[in-house]
Amino acid sequence: MLGEKYFQLDMSYWGRSRRLVIQILCIWALVAYGLPALVIQTNKMNYLGFPLGYYNCAQVIPLFFGALLLIFNHVQEGIEADQMDGKPMVEAASSSALNAVLMKVYVAYTGGFVSFVLFLGFLEAVGVPDQAIGILFVIFTLGMYAAIGIASRTSKSDDFYVAGRNVPPIFNGMATAADWMSGASFVGMAGTLYALGYDGLAYITGWTGGYVLVSTVIAPYLRRFGSFTVPEFIASRYQGTVQLPGGRVVEVSGVARFLATIVLLSCSFTYLTAQVYSTGVIVSRFIGIQFEVAVFSGLIGVLFCSLLGGMRAVTYTQVAQYVILIIAYTVPAICMSTTQDDGFNKNNPVEFLVYGGTLQAIALREKEMVLLGLASKVTPYLEPKWRRVDFFALTFCLMVGTASLPHVLMRYFTTPSVRAARRSVTWSLAFILVLYMTAPAYAAFAKLEVYTNVIGQPLSVLPQWVFTYGKIGLTSVCGKAVTSVNEAVEACAQATGGDYLLRLKDLKISKDAMVIATPEIAGLPYTIAGLVSAGGLAASLSTADGLLLAISNALSHDIYFRLIDDKASIQKRLLISRVLLVVIALMAAGTAASKPADILSMVAWAFSLAASGNFPALVLGIWWRRANAQGAIAGIICGWGLTLTYLLGTVYGGWELWGGISNVAAAVFGLPVGFAANIIVSLLTSPPPDNVLAMVDSLRDFKVTGEDLTAEELEDIKEKEEALARTQVLQVSNTAEATAAATPATPTTLESSI
Repeated sequence: MLGEKYFQLDMSYWGRSRRLVIQILCIWALVAYGLPALVIQTNKMNYLGFPLGYYNCAQVIPLFFGALLLIFNHVQEGIEADQMDGKPMVEAASSSALNAVLMKVYVAYTGGFVSFVLFLGFLEAVGVPDQAIGILFVIFTLGMYAAIGIASRTSKSDDFYVAGRNVPPIFNGMATAADWMSGASFVGMAGTLYALGYDGLAYITGWTGGYVLVSTVIAPYLRRFGSFTVPEFIASRYQGTVQLPGGRVVEVSGVARFLATIVLLSCSFTYLTAQVYSTGVIVSRFIGIQFEVAVFSGLIGVLFCSLLGGMRAVTYTQVAQYVILIIAYTVPAICMSTTQDDGFNKNNPVEFLVYGGTLQAIALREKEMVLLGLASKVTPYLEPKWRRVDFFALTFCLMVGTASLPHVLMRYFTTPSVRAARRSVTWSLAFILVLYMTAPAYAAFAKLEVYTNVIGQPLSVLPQWVFTYGKIGLTSVCGKAVTSVNEAVEACAQATGGDYLLRLKDLKISKDAMVIATPEIAGLPYTIAGLVSAGGLAASLSTADGLLLAISNALSHDIYFRLIDDKASIQKRLLISRVLLVVIALMAAGTAASKPADILSMVAWAFSLAASGNFPALVLGIWWRRANAQGAIAGIICGWGLTLTYLLGTVYGGWELWGGISNVAAAVFGLPVGFAANIIVSLLTSPPPDNVLAMVDSLRDFKVTGEDLTAEELEDIKEKEEALARTQVLQVSNTAEATAAATPATPTTLESSI
C-alpha cells in the first residue's frame, strides 16, 4: 500500500546516516537558538552565583555541542559496524605507531616549555629587565617553530599538500585547534567580551556550534573524496557542459574551480591579514619596535614552516603552538581565579566555575559608578543590548562560516580515514573549548579590575600599563594615546575642564589589547605577561601558516596545475607554491600595516564570505544529487557576490545597514540567495552526468569508500584518482553527441534527485 511504502524507513547505510544527521541537527538548532532566546528570563535565576542565561551561552551551550559530537560519533560508528557485520574496523598500523611516537615527543616538548617558563620567572626574580624576558620568549618560540619546520621539510606532493594523510585524530585535533584559535580568538575574543558583555557570546556560540556542522554535514565526505583542496572537490563534483550560442559545447568544471578559488582567496586573505595584524600588535609590544616593522618581522616565523614542509611541517608546528597558546591563555586566568573570594568560591583554580561572583561585582560597580558621577550611564554587562535578530544572525553566519572555511576543512584531508576525520573534529572542538570556556572568565576578571582600580582614580596614580599600551595606540585617556601622567593630565584638563578623576568615558582600551594587557592589569609577574605574548604569537602564526597554505595550494594546484599546465612536474608545482607563499605573505603584511579594522571584525567578514560562497556548493554537492555545475556557478556568483557587495558598501561606501543587520553578519543575505540560485538553476538545466552521480553515490556508500582500508591502500586509491583527474581536461566539441549531452533532459523523479 502507498501509506505503508511511504512510512517505511530506509535502513540502508545512507538512509540511517541521513536520519542520524537530521536528528543531531534538530537538537543542535534547538539548543543553539532556544537557550539564547530565553536569556532575559533565565538571567533572573542564579547558578553558583552566575546569572543562568549568561552562563548557558558562555559555558553550557559550547559543552553541549561537544557532548553532541560524542553521541554522533558513537551512533555513526555503530551504523558502520553493522555494515562490517560486527567486525572491528582496522586502523593503519603506521598511524598507530606515529601516534605513540608523537605522544612521547610532545609530552617532552611540553615539559621543556614549562621548564623554560620557570627559568624566565627565576631571571625576573633576580632582576633581569622585563623587555629582555619578552624578547627571550619571542626568540625561543620562533626558534622552536623554525626547528620543527626544518625537521619536517619534504619534497613529496602528498606530504606538502595533505601531510601524507596519516595524522592521528588527536594530533590533527590539536593542530586544527591551533589553526582555528587565531589572533581573533586569542587576542580578540576576551576583548570583545570585555567590550560587549553578553552580546559577545554570539562569537562563542557560533564558532563552537559550527563544528557540529563540520562533523555531520561536510568533513567526512570531503575526506572520503580524497582531494587536496576544497576547489578541487567542487570542480570534480560540478562537472558538466554548456552549449555556447555558436553551437560549441564546453566543459564548465574549470569555471566552478576558478570561482571556488576566488572565494577561497577572498575569505582566506581577509583572515590572513587579521593574523598578521595581531602578530604586529604582540611583537611591537614585547620587543619594543614599530608596529609596521613588527608586522613584517612576524612573517619570518610563518614562512619558515610553510616554505620548507608545507602541510606536514605546519601540522606538527601547530601542535607545538597549541601547547604554548593554551598554557599561555589559561595560566593568567587560573592565577586570577585563585584570588577570588565571592562567597561561592575561595581560591578555586577552575576559572570557568569561579567568575560568577565577579559578574555580580561588575553589576554592582556599574550602578556605583553612576551614583558617584563617574559615568552618566553604563550599559549592563550581563544583559543583551543587541536585537535578538542581530545576535542570531551573527551566530548563524559564524556557524555556517566555520563549516565553509577552506583552511579548516583542508585539515581533515590529512587524517588516515573517514572515521578518523570525524573523531578529529570532536578532538578539535574539545581543544578549542579549553580556550573558549576560559575567555568569559578572562574578560570578567579584567573588567572588574579596570572598574575598581582604574576608573575613579586620580590621574597621578594611573597604572603603568595605561601608558605602555598608549605608546602603540591601544589605550587612550580623554581621547589621546598618552605615554605619561603629565600627558594624561594635559589631555583630560583640555577635554573635561580640570576634572582629574578618571571617568568611564575617559578610558578607551582596544579590544585587541585586552588579553595581552590583562596580566599587567591584574598585577601578575612580567613572566606571565611574556608567556601571554608567546601564546598570542603562537595563535596568530599557526593560523597564518594554515591560511598561507590554503591560498598558495589553491593557486598552484587548482589554478596553475589544473587550468594552466596540467603536465607540470611535482617539483615545479611545489616551487610555484613556495613562491606564492612569499608573495601572499608580503601582500598580507602590507595590508595589515595599514591597520584596516579590529581583528575580530576582519575575521567575521571572512566567515561571511566563506559561508555565502562555499556552503551552498558543498552542502548541495553532497546532499542533493540533482545539483549541477550551472547551479553551483550561479549560486557562488549570486551568494558570494551579494555578500561582498554588502560588505564593501557598508564598510567603505557609506551604505545604510539593511534592516539594521551588521556587516559582520553579511552572509545572512548572501547565503539564502546562494542556495536559491543553485537550486533554481539546477532544476532549470540538465542533470549532472552519470559519472558525477556515481561519484556522489560513492561518497554516501560505506562499502565503496574503503574506510576500513589501510593508509597504504588508500594511497593507492588516491594515485588512481589523480590519474583519472588528469584525463578530465577542458574540451571543446561541435559534435552532435556533445550537443545532445548539453540539451536539457526530461525532468527526473524526486527519488533520483535526493
